[in-house]
Amino acid sequence: MNIIKTIKNIVILRAKIPFIGSVFAGIIIAVCLLGIVMPKATNADLDTKSAAYIAKVSEESKKAAKTIKVIITAYSSTPDQTDDTPFITASGKHVADGIVANNMLPFGTEIRIPELYGDKVFVVEDRMHRRKSNYHVDIWFPERHLAVNFGVKTAEIEVLEN
Repeated sequence: MNIIKTIKNIVILRAKIPFIGSVFAGIIIAVCLLGIVMPKATNADLDTKSAAYIAKVSEESKKAAKTIKVIITAYSSTPDQTDDTPFITASGKHVADGIVANNMLPFGTEIRIPELYGDKVFVVEDRMHRRKSNYHVDIWFPERHLAVNFGVKTAEIEVLEN
């Protein structure tokens, strides 16, 4: 309703002062359209910077405690790949770059996958369906097509020291 009143006031102003009214009308319409067109932030956008910082600090200070050969797949935040809260992990955190799911390692365990990602550090914050083996890691991706394109791989993970 307020937008309609504003537009009516602009039309009245434009009739009185043609040039100023049309400039003002253009600015108001642009601001309204910007509010409609601008993309909204998703839960996936909220935690990315802090996860990257944690990963950087972890990369510099952690050594591998052990290596384990696992199957690696990928998932994204869609209800058919997760549950009815696709942006919340099993540990209660928001999904972010560097999150992995695994049924064997405790929440908060940091791992690396050197064959695929070099020194990038991942954190176990999610779980998989119980039919999946303990030797299976699922990497979170922000978009479904990225997860599908990742496919299935076999690699060694490094479980990092606490």
